[in-house]
Amino acid sequence: MHRILVKKQSGLFKERISLASSKSESNRALIINALAGFSGSLENLSSARDTQTMIRLLKSEDKIADVLDAGTTMRFLTAYFAVTNQNKTMTGTARMCERPIGILVDALKTLGAEIEYQDKDGYPPLNIKGFKNQLVNEIFIKGDVSSQYISALLMIAPMLENGLVINLTGEIGSIPYIKMTIRQMEAFGVNVDEDWENKRLSVKNQKYKAVNYQIESDWSGASYWYSIVAMAENPKVEIELLGLKENSLQGDSVIVDIMDQLGVESTFTKEGVLLKKIPAKENLEWDFTNCPDLAQTVAVVLVAKNIPGVFTGVESLKIKETDRIKALQNELAKIGGSLVEVEANTRYEVNVTGEWTSTPTIDTYDDHRMAMAFAPLAMLKDVIIEEPGVVAKSYPSYWEDLAKIVVLEEMN
Repeated sequence: MHRILVKKQSGLFKERISLASSKSESNRALIINALAGFSGSLENLSSARDTQTMIRLLKSEDKIADVLDAGTTMRFLTAYFAVTNQNKTMTGTARMCERPIGILVDALKTLGAEIEYQDKDGYPPLNIKGFKNQLVNEIFIKGDVSSQYISALLMIAPMLENGLVINLTGEIGSIPYIKMTIRQMEAFGVNVDEDWENKRLSVKNQKYKAVNYQIESDWSGASYWYSIVAMAENPKVEIELLGLKENSLQGDSVIVDIMDQLGVESTFTKEGVLLKKIPAKENLEWDFTNCPDLAQTVAVVLVAKNIPGVFTGVESLKIKETDRIKALQNELAKIGGSLVEVEANTRYEVNVTGEWTSTPTIDTYDDHRMAMAFAPLAMLKDVIIEEPGVVAKSYPSYWEDLAKIVVLEEMN
């Protein structure tokens, strides 16, 4: 068992952080560039393990494609290998093989892909044998399960002989991530007809063009620095996060608005965004439908600052790297907090239930965001993080960056 002690930092700091690149943008750009014949140039690709796994598997000629624990990589490559007629066996970690993929596979099979499950229907591992003929050019898919299914289908749509019309049924989750995919497709020369009123996305048969594409820094990674400023005891602390854009494609850029209510002011600069402390509001109610990856960060800040909160739109957290709802409930209890389901699977309350006295040891559940969401508690007290290496999934330099403002001690 490996762990790290993050020691309390209550002093003044003014720091500039070069953030990790966006994993979401990188993974989409890699698939699109591959569909363009690997002819473009991608700059500032993420060093995250998920992205490096994508790069490795796109280059590999092995029949078995092991995505490890990378859900985006699993979904995007399943569609990519199918449309490019590659014979592949898609697999991953034990947890990865518990994460559903049936909706995407059903859609691909409806279009004409040959895909078979090796074990349990609806879950990896699965065998891909490619397309013989396109059977239909219009499909219906639920919009509230995973936007990555929709993005995977959108990216391969221009490669289909008859194009593709995607009809989204029910509520649509994570719309900013779908729009990110569309904007990146457009950057590579492909047009998508968007009809959000009728929930229809249409793509004609087209060719991707070779372009030079620059990846933005990661707003999900930025959220942890926002929480550091929010929880810092010294009112004059400042952090400038480099490489972020005010008009970002990333849905998690909404952290600017969330943290404005929790005590952090954002000022955009020529190089990024400058964070300073301001007074926090007395409570927070937020719909995380379009930004579920921010929920852990925000929950920890609420408990630490004794601000009651109401969360909606967090249903997808139960099928992430771990069951993030259960993980949050377990770990928030260690710092005197709670996450209570008040309406089945739709509405949760965050509250402070007791005192935080001893140094908590935070379990991370093989989930990078658990480690990074709880480490900023060191602005208030010492905290121990189990298995800190999980951050490699999205932000490999997290601890190195954090060490610029706090003292870290390795523990065994």
